[in-house]
Amino acid sequence: MANVERASHADAGTRPSRFHAVAWRWHFYAGLYVVPFLLMLALTGLVMVFFTGFQTRLGPAVTVSVADRAPLPVSQQAQAVMALRSQAALREYVAPPTPEHASWFVVARDGVNEAVAVDPYTGQVLQLVNKDDTWFAWAQKIHGTLLIGDVGDRLIEIASGLAIVMIVTGLYLWWPRGGTRWAQVLVPDLRLKGRQWWRSLHASAGFWLSAVLLMFLLTGLSWAGIWGGKFVQPWNSFPAAKWDAVPLSDATHATLNAAGQHEVPWGLEKTPLPASGSSAGAVGVPAGQPVNLDTVAALAKQLGFAGQHHIQLPQTDTGVFTISADTMSGDLGNPTQDRTVHVDRYSGRVLAEAAFADYPLLAKAMAVGIALHQGDLGLWNAVLNVLFCLAIVFLCVSGVVIWWKRRPKGQWRLVAPPAPREPALWKGGAVVMCAVALAFPLTGAVLVAVLLLDWLVISRLPPLRAALR
Repeated sequence: MANVERASHADAGTRPSRFHAVAWRWHFYAGLYVVPFLLMLALTGLVMVFFTGFQTRLGPAVTVSVADRAPLPVSQQAQAVMALRSQAALREYVAPPTPEHASWFVVARDGVNEAVAVDPYTGQVLQLVNKDDTWFAWAQKIHGTLLIGDVGDRLIEIASGLAIVMIVTGLYLWWPRGGTRWAQVLVPDLRLKGRQWWRSLHASAGFWLSAVLLMFLLTGLSWAGIWGGKFVQPWNSFPAAKWDAVPLSDATHATLNAAGQHEVPWGLEKTPLPASGSSAGAVGVPAGQPVNLDTVAALAKQLGFAGQHHIQLPQTDTGVFTISADTMSGDLGNPTQDRTVHVDRYSGRVLAEAAFADYPLLAKAMAVGIALHQGDLGLWNAVLNVLFCLAIVFLCVSGVVIWWKRRPKGQWRLVAPPAPREPALWKGGAVVMCAVALAFPLTGAVLVAVLLLDWLVISRLPPLRAALR
């Protein structure tokens, strides 16, 4: 929404100046829709990165006293949980990251996923948390769907696509040319006053943030229902064909997610889960031993899982034990170490394994990009994400302030940037911007609809046209 009518870009009668007007107009109108969503994403992102980077997704870490004691068998710890929640189904065990931390178990009852912290040395239940009702869970649901399901997902997807249009137009508006020096763009001029001061800050901040914002938007769009769910993710998921000797179930890895939350790596969500009940797979739990939480936990250690990792329990007759450690669940600080192993619930044989090295190229890029997006790579990542979110809030606020200061006093019109006088150039600019947006089908469809509305309705109704200027 920057007011960028800079004479230094080009003389008033030259073509660059006219295309500059096209870009400015697109930047302004896209901003009307995008700014509220960017503010929401930045603020909810701040909440989430606080927990991923400075606490845990369930709140403050729960610690215990070791006192030279050996931990109890995992099944015995689970018994303490089920004694409190006898009507619940045990879904998951989360091994403690260090000996000084509690174990966590997840149970499902009456549609609620509850996490229970247990002292691994005494079996005492220390804390109960409704996983669906934490600050992190609410922030993630708002961040992804606005709490209105698919409708919210689609609205956010449109905003993300239009935000990419804003990045493209913003870079064009402020790219140094026509006598403008790089220093005027890269460093804000704090000697200016009023709207010029805000405009200089907005331009510099936007220029520096553009590449990072683009990365955040693309990794966020990878979860979106249309661009991500229908186009990008299905074609870049882990190929289940690699498990050609293993029976597959109708359920996908996405069923391992808690409701409304993403805990399974992006590249695995669309991949079918293996099915238990065959002689397939490699040796896992030694023959003659029962296949239960204790023996699967011992197998996890034998396979090299250390520190925090998850063991999902089978919930159906053909379900599998799933051992995993990844950045999506907050287990690791290095996405290249992501690893998921499936174990037959009857034979204890290792049916299938998927590691970072097995992911398709884009899935590898998304594993790293999403970890950066969520602040999972360590304290430095969390701190940088906090600064980035605050910078996006400033970018939105400064854009609104620039627009407000540009408005004539006493008038409540939008005061949109004027359309260029040369219609052919305006149409060319529209084609360019639509081409950018059509890489994201939902956003492209909305832009085409807006252009048709402008051509068929608004342009033919002078009072409405005047109000929207």
